[in-house]
Amino acid sequence: MTKKRETQPKQTKLPENEKIKSLNQHISDATGENMTTDQGVKINDDQNSLRAGDRGATLLEDFIFREKITHFDHERIPERVVHARGSGAHGVFKLYKPLGHLTKAAFLNDTEIETPVFVRFSTVAGSRGSTDLARDVRGFAVKFYTQEGNFDLVGNNMPVFFIQDAMKFPDLVHAVKPEPDNEIPQAASAHDTFWDFISLMPESAHMIMWLMSDRAIPRSYRMMEGFGVHTFRFINEKGEANFVKFHWKPLLGVHSVAWDEAQNISGKDPDFHRRDLWDAIESGAFPEYELGVQIVPEADEFKFDFDLLDSTKIIPEELVPVQRIGKMTLNRNPDNFFAETEQVAFHIGNIVPGIDFTNDPLLQGRLFSYTDTQLIRLGGPNFHEIPINRPISASHNNQRDGFMRQRIDRGKTSYGPNSLGNNDPVQVKEAQGGFTSYQERIDARKVRARSDSFRDHFSQARLFYHSQSEPEQNHIIDAFSFELGKVKTVAVRQRMVGILSLIDKGLAAGVAFALGLQIPQELEKPINHSIPADGDPADYEPIQVEGKVRKSEALSMKNTIKDSIVSRKIAILAADGVNAASVMAISDAITGAGGIVHVIAPKLGEIIASDNSKIAVEESFLTGASVLYDAVYVPGGKTSVATLEAEANAVHFLNEAFKHCKAIAADKEAVQVLEATYFFDKLPEEFSEETVLAEGIVVEENPDALSDKFIKAIAQHRFWDREKPRQVPA
Repeated sequence: MTKKRETQPKQTKLPENEKIKSLNQHISDATGENMTTDQGVKINDDQNSLRAGDRGATLLEDFIFREKITHFDHERIPERVVHARGSGAHGVFKLYKPLGHLTKAAFLNDTEIETPVFVRFSTVAGSRGSTDLARDVRGFAVKFYTQEGNFDLVGNNMPVFFIQDAMKFPDLVHAVKPEPDNEIPQAASAHDTFWDFISLMPESAHMIMWLMSDRAIPRSYRMMEGFGVHTFRFINEKGEANFVKFHWKPLLGVHSVAWDEAQNISGKDPDFHRRDLWDAIESGAFPEYELGVQIVPEADEFKFDFDLLDSTKIIPEELVPVQRIGKMTLNRNPDNFFAETEQVAFHIGNIVPGIDFTNDPLLQGRLFSYTDTQLIRLGGPNFHEIPINRPISASHNNQRDGFMRQRIDRGKTSYGPNSLGNNDPVQVKEAQGGFTSYQERIDARKVRARSDSFRDHFSQARLFYHSQSEPEQNHIIDAFSFELGKVKTVAVRQRMVGILSLIDKGLAAGVAFALGLQIPQELEKPINHSIPADGDPADYEPIQVEGKVRKSEALSMKNTIKDSIVSRKIAILAADGVNAASVMAISDAITGAGGIVHVIAPKLGEIIASDNSKIAVEESFLTGASVLYDAVYVPGGKTSVATLEAEANAVHFLNEAFKHCKAIAADKEAVQVLEATYFFDKLPEEFSEETVLAEGIVVEENPDALSDKFIKAIAQHRFWDREKPRQVPA
């Protein structure tokens, strides 16, 4: 007789074996103890780095900060601590007009040259194997290979950051990463430790609004903005300085996917963004971005109601317009993912003459951190010799040896000054292009503190929310509701609702309702657990400033470019007996406008049209989900229409496309396929020009009229206004 196998093995407590006993001495509980350094020195302030004055430069002698950031930088190998999952591309940058009045940087003064670039896009929180479609910040790092050396513009697709001081960076990443006891969840911020941290750090309020917005789930790397985040300086030949903020503006506009759609894409194709970038470049639809700058003269440093050195703040474009100074075109995919995309080493400290730093405390800390992480990730100090990291200008210095040294230096001397080797290499005078730091006067006490000008945490969070369209605001409420709904600790949810009430009462009410909570009448005191002296909740009432920007059109994606379907993917649903003429007419019109057409059918291979011609099938309903396409078309042909009407996957394809607010078109002969959907009864009885503009639904008998209206609808990207009143199960 066969013994029945137990499907649920008995759970028994393991004996405390010798291995467990040997580990006990290394276990420590993080409760009830004073904070100290690794050397046992008690720490008085773990919130601020040591700087020269409350707005001054971070000091290298800060051993507490260096110990903390060093530990953090070396926590994970071999992938990056953050931005582990990335995609790269080669390209060129071309300047529109010389900027000699602002900067002496050579590549920003020569309109004849094309500066080579390598760009790496990335998510932040997830591991190398995580999905592209996580709700997350996206990295946008550009390495300019200039004639004067490498300049790295290391930024994100959001213009602000969670924290004001790099001292808090390890805490932020520890909070958002998978929780250390169970390594859950992967590539997600919807968990207790992240929201516990955020709810105690009001300086994160502005950034968290961006993260909960549609900016956190871009349609493509090719359709998202990039920002330098920090305030830098431009220096001209006269030594005159101006503050500068860097922007990347995609020529395809700024577009997102729906949150429900993003979750589905993660299952259907977790490489969605990586594949999109690769395919676009391979097909010749080269991604293009214009480089923009916001310039603030030094004399205007204190004219705003926010601090230029605060990385949780933007300069609203209504106050300082973005000047577009050149265009970057990505035109070549890497030859080897590991050798290029994985081994590329960006560093915010890689600058060239004419560009310099400010005393932004987040920027100052990052200057230390980048080199530190690359030393362990890439094996030693010679990572600059890896081909993707090498500058195009020759490098000469007295640095020698170390792990993975590739250059063979000849000669007797490796020091300076020397008389045995003609004193080579020779220092370069400033007039001949030698780099010199901006001579900013520093006269301050060494302190651990933050300037009072960094203490307004809610005005710009409020500005961002009020600048969004109604659908975008609804998405933000839904995002907070989803994320906080995953938080198990009710006290954290309650505290976060209180924080939201300081941004907007309607926002807080919407989230509180979804969570089954009330907006607290009194908030916790102190509200800021990072800097307990940072005021009372009453201090965060809206600030009334004459001429203050109440809304910023640039902050809403509703106002983005919507005049092109270049590289958009359109699905044509078809089966045997389809009208080949209607398929070809729409296909030719879409490809002629720069779009991409895929025929989706019940099976792969070919379908036989009504005129007995054969049409190639790119995807079956099993592999070709609606979330992978920007729009859907159903052609005529009685047999094809009857097959699709009876095909549950085809009907689901349309329902899902409608739910995600995409353009849908159908030949008049195919209306019965639309009639089988959930959404058909919600549509107006007559399809007119107004219907197309409001609903994104096109039904026409004439192929030319249909293609014209359909292309215009696709260019609108999404019809978000139909989202709430037109909800359908899908």
